[in-house]
Order: sequence, then structure tokens, then C-alpha cells
Amino acid sequence: MLDTTTQRFERLPDAPGVGYKPQHFQDIASDPGPVGWLEIHAENYMGSGGRPLAQLRHLAERFPFSVHGVGLSIGGEDRLDPEHLARLKHLVDWLKPASFSEHLAWSTHESAFLNDLLPLPYTEATLARVADHIDEVQDTLGRRMLLENPSSYLAFDESTMAETQFLQEVARKTGCGLLLDVNNVFVSATNLATDPVSYIDAFPLDLVGEIHLGGHDEDEDDHGAPLLIDSHGREVADPVWTLYEHTIRKAGPLPTLIEWDNNVPEWPALEAEAVRAARVLQSTPA
Repeated sequence: MLDTTTQRFERLPDAPGVGYKPQHFQDIASDPGPVGWLEIHAENYMGSGGRPLAQLRHLAERFPFSVHGVGLSIGGEDRLDPEHLARLKHLVDWLKPASFSEHLAWSTHESAFLNDLLPLPYTEATLARVADHIDEVQDTLGRRMLLENPSSYLAFDESTMAETQFLQEVARKTGCGLLLDVNNVFVSATNLATDPVSYIDAFPLDLVGEIHLGGHDEDEDDHGAPLLIDSHGREVADPVWTLYEHTIRKAGPLPTLIEWDNNVPEWPALEAEAVRAARVLQSTPA
């Protein structure tokens, strides 16, 4: 059993959350609307001191926080960076978030850090490596983590299991939970010409501790087929909202993040997305 760290809040509420940006501090502090929790990217808060950390400490007394990592390279072939993991532990120990999550992806090779979250083949070898890394993270942090499904732009011929099966097996081996990014499901399904509803229906929804909703950009590949880019730079697209509504009908209300990291808008635009998520959550019985 994990020796879990005492948390300010035991869990995220089944309500909308937003990715916290310092320019929204006053709006959130004075009138957050339907927003019930906040999320930060871990790597933005691994320093010491300064106004951003002071604001974060202030908000953490009032709101549950989710810490979302983007730099551990859970799927990488090399061992996890012990210095990065130590900085992450320091952040988690003082912030005491209600949730921590990372991506099913890799972003490092030897000493190089790649500015992207790259996909993995779903094989037994990958499963063993990812499970070992998650075990190390959970043992170091003293808490259960959530693993997020990726956005995909290609599939691997060597994969021997579906993504939903792979995620379920990782959770079974490690005891981790899952973060379901509904926009990633839609992006991957469009790019790989699969059915996003069938993906949701096959997903182990009982293991989901958090949902993400974000915007994507539309493009075309070299053959003129639709190509979606998981950009987090605009409002959530209508078909993603439809897929989210299907997910909530099946799973019941779950903590739902509005993820808007690029071209960050003024607070009213972000709040409007949270209001829309709240309507979906409130229309579904717990």
C-alpha cells in the first residue's frame, strides 16, 4: 500500500475546472462562477518564490488543485529523470493537490528533451516499461496518479492491443487511475479513421478520475484527408461536446477540465466553456 501524503482536499469535485493562468487570478479569486477546481502544469511551478507561487498558495487554500505533468516521459525507454521527479515531489508535497496526472507518451531521448508528447506502440514490452515508470512515480510521490490517453496522428503496425485495452492493463498492473481526454479521443479517431463513440464505449470509465476538454485545429494531410491537431488554443468544438455528453451519460458526473493553454482568452470566454460543462454535468444524475 502507498504511504499517501495528507491532502488539503481528498478529491476533485464533480464540477468544471480550468487550467489556472496567472492573468486570471483576480477573476477566479473574486467570482469563479461554476469553476470548482483548478489545474496547473507541474513544470511551470517547480521554481521557488515569486508572485506566481504566492498566488498559487493563496488559491490552494480555497480550491482543490490538480497537478498535470508534461515532462516525466512515462513512455520513454530511459529511466525517469531523478532530478525532475524530485522537483515534482517537492511541488506535490507543499501544494498537496487532490490529483496528479501524466501522459501516456514519451518526450525524452538520452539527454535531449523533445517539445512534444510522442506516441507509443501498444505491446507487452511497452506495457512493462510504462508500468515500471508509473510504479516509480507513485512510490516517490506517495499517491495514486492518473494516466492520460494521448492524441494520435499515426498507428503502429507492431501494436498487439487496442489503446483502451492497454490503458486498462496499465491500471490493473499499477493501481493507477485514468484521465480521459475526450478531445484527444476525437482527434485520434478523426486522424486514424476510427469511431470515437466506440472508443468511449470500450474505455474503462470506472477508472476515470478526471476528464479533459480542449480545442483543436483543423488541417489536411498530404492526401487531402482531415488532420486534427490537439492545440489547446481555442474553444471546445461542438462534436467534442457531443462526445463528452455521451461520456457523461455513461459514466455519470466527473471532474471536467477546460484545457486552454495557447492563445489564452480573457476570463469570460474561459468561464463560458466552464458554464457549458456545468450544464452537462448537472443534467446527468450522479
